[in-house]
Amino acid sequence: MKVLFLAHSFPRSTHDAAGSFLLRLAVALRAWDVAVEVVAPSGEGLAGSESLAGIPVHRFRYAPRRFENLAYTGNMASQFQESWSARLTMVGFLGANFRGAVRARRQFEPDLIHAHWWFPGGLVGTWVARLAQIPLVTTMHGTDVRLARASALARPLFRHVMAHSAAVTTVSSWLAGETQRLAGINPMVAPMPVATDLFTPAQPGERATDRILFVGRLNAQKGIEHLLRAIPLSRARVSLDIVGDGPGQSELRALATTLGIGERVRWFGTLPQPALAPLYRAASVLVVPSVEEGLGLVAVEAMLCETPVIAYESGGIPDAITHGRTGMLVPAGSVAGLAEALDILLNSPDRGSALGRAGRVHALEVFSPEAAAKRYAAAYRGALDRRAS
Repeated sequence: MKVLFLAHSFPRSTHDAAGSFLLRLAVALRAWDVAVEVVAPSGEGLAGSESLAGIPVHRFRYAPRRFENLAYTGNMASQFQESWSARLTMVGFLGANFRGAVRARRQFEPDLIHAHWWFPGGLVGTWVARLAQIPLVTTMHGTDVRLARASALARPLFRHVMAHSAAVTTVSSWLAGETQRLAGINPMVAPMPVATDLFTPAQPGERATDRILFVGRLNAQKGIEHLLRAIPLSRARVSLDIVGDGPGQSELRALATTLGIGERVRWFGTLPQPALAPLYRAASVLVVPSVEEGLGLVAVEAMLCETPVIAYESGGIPDAITHGRTGMLVPAGSVAGLAEALDILLNSPDRGSALGRAGRVHALEVFSPEAAAKRYAAAYRGALDRRAS
């Protein structure tokens, strides 16, 4: 079977974190006799065609180079909602994406198209699938569902993509419920894979006793401000490592100073995954204070490293974390709850090591590349069978 991926975020190198789960899925699908090629937007320094881990990738240009700022920024949905210039650029993006997908379809002759995120890939996928008369599978990852829910302009397009998809999947149960409410369909829940070969348990002496880790965009949805405010409330004198970039970094640095914890915070910026793994292994705990997270793969990465996780009970996080068994869940938005959870975990006799071990077992069972590829190969065959019947 041959499958063409459409994605607005796909790794620019084998170590790039952006869309890395899609590359892992594409590679793992080989074991199920599924060959994948990818259509994705271009970026600075990227070739028009390349191969990553043996997966052919076709990159399309969608604007003069200085205006190609929609992809790989982590905030395409918010740009589309807030900026008219971004909406105008998006018109060019959709046209270039369609042309690139048509070219790849003619060369590759796929049996099926798999669009990641209903917008823009799913929308373009409906056009290409109809033109080629092949099925479309659409996967929702989180930001795209929030876009459909928040924008009256987006909702009819969302329902159009859902109606013209032979199969719809979401990466968490929460996203499945949101999709059902918005479009009246029942998607298949099929998480994306995590790098089980890279994220491995800490060796003796590698884990610190007083370091908290945060990994994510520095924006309101990821909740980093909540974590900064929780640290002074905790009885433990801990340090904080922050991995990620975003529009709020200067304000967050100022907040840390105002709260009196500036000297305890290290700011790493965005890191490639090989550089991130040692930070997971060194951390006493990963904190995920996100609200309405699609799934929260950073939590799964930490679990694979047997690092305890504290997270808000919101969005798709409960698919990964069972409170008291594979991690700790706190009511969404509760800064005091984060501080209390930190105190409980860091003062427990084993400092959360039992949670970490159970978390790794769960992560291997549900989020391994092998498990994800098995689910998606079944979804593809189901879509093809329905078309044939």
